[in-house]
Amino acid sequence: MLADADRLAYLDGHLRASHAAINAGADLRGYLVWSLLDNFEWAYGSHKRFGIVYIEFETQRRIPKDSALWYREVIRRNGLQGDA
Repeated sequence: MLADADRLAYLDGHLRASHAAINAGADLRGYLVWSLLDNFEWAYGSHKRFGIVYIEFETQRRIPKDSALWYREVIRRNGLQGDA
């Protein structure tokens, strides 16, 4: 596992805001995480790691980050912990 507490908090906050928007009447039909995999960014090369799955570029090995495991549980549960 790879810790990425900031991304996990970011996703949690956005999903909670999305839930609040739906409850307020917004017609929100889905949420996509940007980005699934680490990739090459034109401005930063491969130094910035935006994905929820870490890529070892030398071996192409994929390693789920903590945020990917957390998001998997949100999907499995069909909701966030602590939602009313």
